[in-house]
Order: sequence, then C-alpha cells, then structure tokens
Amino acid sequence: MKHASLFGHIVEVYDFILKNTLGTHRPKPADAVIDQFFRSRRYLGSHDRRFIAETAYGMLRFKKTLEWVQHAAGEKTTRPYDLFQLLFLYLVLFAGESIASLKDDAVALLRSHECAVEEMLVSAVSIFDEKKFSSDVVEQLAIEFSFPEWIVREWVRRFGVGETARLCSALNTAAPLTLRVNLLKTTVEGCQQALEKEGVKTERTQFSPFGLRVLKRLNIFQLKSFRDGLFEVQDEGSQLLPLLVDPKPASKVIDACAGGGGKSLELAALMRNRGEIFALDVNAFRLEGLRKRIRRSGTDTIRVRAVDGAHVPTDLIGRADNVFIDAPCSGLGTIRRNPGLKWSVTEQVIAELHSTQLGILSQYAQCVKPGGRLVYATCTFMSEENENVVEIFLQSHPEFTVLSPVKILERYNLASLAGGECLKLFPHIHGTDGFFATVFQRTK
Repeated sequence: MKHASLFGHIVEVYDFILKNTLGTHRPKPADAVIDQFFRSRRYLGSHDRRFIAETAYGMLRFKKTLEWVQHAAGEKTTRPYDLFQLLFLYLVLFAGESIASLKDDAVALLRSHECAVEEMLVSAVSIFDEKKFSSDVVEQLAIEFSFPEWIVREWVRRFGVGETARLCSALNTAAPLTLRVNLLKTTVEGCQQALEKEGVKTERTQFSPFGLRVLKRLNIFQLKSFRDGLFEVQDEGSQLLPLLVDPKPASKVIDACAGGGGKSLELAALMRNRGEIFALDVNAFRLEGLRKRIRRSGTDTIRVRAVDGAHVPTDLIGRADNVFIDAPCSGLGTIRRNPGLKWSVTEQVIAELHSTQLGILSQYAQCVKPGGRLVYATCTFMSEENENVVEIFLQSHPEFTVLSPVKILERYNLASLAGGECLKLFPHIHGTDGFFATVFQRTK
C-alpha cells in the first residue's frame, strides 16, 4: 500500500494505544497493543506494518510536543480529525516529510472540518523551529522533548539541565537490536559467522563481552541461528547485570524475578552449565516462555518455579550463594523501546513500586548464605526506586554491606563503568537502556 492509504490505520492504532495506555488503570505496553491490532488485520504486509508501527510509536514518543504545537498553531477539531492533524504534524516535524508531499492527502482528509491544512502546517513548523515553548526551564524541556513535567523536574534536580536534555533526547531515539551470544553453543565469532551466512551483518558491542549489534532491523526470530539457540535478543546493558552476580560454576543461584528468563539463561552460560539456578516469578505465564527458551539454549541447570509473591520458598532460605533481583520497576530506562511508559507511569506508581521493591529485597535477603552475594537491579533512573531502596534496606539489614562493583567488572575490562558503590547505565552515555545495580554481601 502507499503511505497515504495507511494514514487511517495509523490514527486508528494510535487511538487504540492511547486508550490502552492512558485510559486504564492497567496500562498495556504499546508493542502488545500494536501486536493485537495487527492480528486482526493480517492483510497488511510487513512493510506496511513497519511504517504504521514506527509512525504510531513516533506520535506516542512526541505526544506532548505535538499537542502543544497543535494548540499553539490554533488548530484542533474533534476526533479522529484532531489525531489526523497530529499525524501530519509528526510527519512534518519529526519524520522528514515536506508539507508539499502531504498537502493533497491532508486537505482531502481535513478540508471538510474547517481546517486550513497548509497554513496550519506552515505555522506549526515556524512555531516549532523557534523552540520557545516556555520561560520555565522544566516546562521548556518537558515540551521540547515530550516528557511529563514531574519526571523532568526530578532529573533536573539530580542531573542538571544540560544532562537532562541529553538524556531525554537519547530516550527519544529508537533502541538498537542487540543480541547476547549463547556461549554454551558457540563463540561470539562463530555466531557472527553464522549470522553472516544468513545475510545478517553485525558488529561487536562496546561493553558486553558476548554481545552483537545487528546493523539492519529484521525479524530475527525467523533465522535458523536463532532456532538453533545461538543467541538471545537482549539489550547490552541488560547483559552486564548478571556479571555483577559473579557466580562460580558450582554455585546455587536464585533469579528472584526471572520473568522471561533472559538473565537466568545468561547466568547458566556464565556458570558453564554447572551448579543450579532457581528461576522464580509470580507470573506463571511468563515462565512458560522461559521453559521454551531453556530447551533452545541447551542448558539443564535452570529450575523454573512459580511462586507466591507474599512468601519466599522456605526450602531456599539460607541456601543461596547468590541472589539476583531484577526488581519490578517503572521501566523508565527502557522508554526507547516503550515510549508509552512516559504517559502511564505516575508519581503514585513510583511510590507503590518503592514499597514492592523494598519488600522483595528484604524477603529474598533471607535466602543468601553468610558470605553470599545479593544483587539488586532496576531499569529506571528514579532515586526512589534505586538509591532510596538501597539506603532503607541497609538500615534494617546490618548483616549486609555494599560491595563496589569495580573489582567484579575489571576482569572484563569494564571497571570504568562502575561509579562509586553502584553501576549506573544511561542511553546518552553508554548507548544502552538505563539501569541501576547494587551488590551486597552478607557478612553474618
């Protein structure tokens, strides 16, 4: 289909995302909403789906900016025509389309709704190019980079104006497609060669010792090398977190919030398919996906178990050499992949997560042997989910001390990543998703 014929689909899916992301107390990730939309429209080809999805993601990513410019240009109609306006604004302001190339389609869709389309777009471009959104620095950044003001205010307080601008800008770019090579089945070089034979070009990641970055986006799951278990799709920053667990081959390890199990699989590879890993999660459905991944990976040391979120398995108390907690969090470090998080995460959500995170950390601390290690990690930048959780945990658990991650990471030549007593990763600095991690040791 020509792009013009897809505009109605884009507006429809964008509205569908908003209703499922902003219009409910149980927001769905945008990618899940888009998948649901496409399942009922199988007549759309892969190229058309990609254009629809990327455009809808872009509109969601720059939602606040588009709505501000739309209002400043003095134009707004009723739905769905206000969404068509936002679509054309996005295509002109952020997607590189010219007003001339869109004029005929825009007029055809909007002229019966008292909207002077060409004049509106010209005015919008002029307003946008001035970048004078507000005299207040927080509001200026929030509109310019399309973020909620409460998030920008927190980041400006912690990082400063310039760093916040760079962080927001990086979060507004699409994340790269990154693979973690399964060292139980191949080497990084061997996987790279296998992908090359299938026509997929990759390059080594900057930090992860077993990561590859795919140079051109494609459906990676259709490849024979994927079906053979040579790699998993995993952000480079995510690949670095299991290194902090630092498990010995014969260790007993607990992955307390295993989810889809990517880090459990990595731990199994780090342990050379020896020892024992307990992959636990309250979501039994997600663990079913992990069982399939285990079979593909070739490991037989992962024990998958659904658990009651209110209780730690009694048979694991005091038995683990290492406990890894990839805690449920706001996920703001992954906005590159899920821009809908900007609009679904609230201050109340952060406060509720803080309580949950502290509870999980305190619960699973019971499982660590004296001398054992506990790693707490999130994919967010919010201090209430990170440093504040660590501080409160240490106050109530004097049997634990914080270990600097420097010595663990220096064996991978990554000591420079560790700042102080924790690991922090940022998309504008490291090119990864955003992560935070602290390593504890039980002293008694």
